[in-house]
Amino acid sequence: MSDTTLTFLIMDAPFEQARTTTAFRMMEAALEKGYNVNVFAYEGGVSLSFALQQPHANAVHGRTFEEEQHPLTREWIAALHKKAQEKGLVFDWVNCGLCVDERGVNEAIDGCRRGGPRDFLGWANQSNSLVIGTR
Repeated sequence: MSDTTLTFLIMDAPFEQARTTTAFRMMEAALEKGYNVNVFAYEGGVSLSFALQQPHANAVHGRTFEEEQHPLTREWIAALHKKAQEKGLVFDWVNCGLCVDERGVNEAIDGCRRGGPRDFLGWANQSNSLVIGTR
């Protein structure tokens, strides 16, 4: 297990900004390099791990559900959990509980947990942190 941990704070809701994809790529790269990763999901970011996300067809492009292969953020997060586990690393995802309640996205995928800003503060004091802001 690595002694180095990177902490991310992510705030964008799923499918809204390229920042989310960039953040996931950075997390994957960190795991690939052997770093432990903490993620604090805040504001709209708590919806990224929402277990009830559903893929859809794309009628505009004339693609069926199967052809569209719409990526879901919950699947990306599950893949990051799996990668960390396979490499013997930590991937800890915490959703802000207040933000979860505001948005009604209480059902998170396995491996994600509820917490609060205190979790992010603790991580920030113990690791290198990166905030992926909304603007």
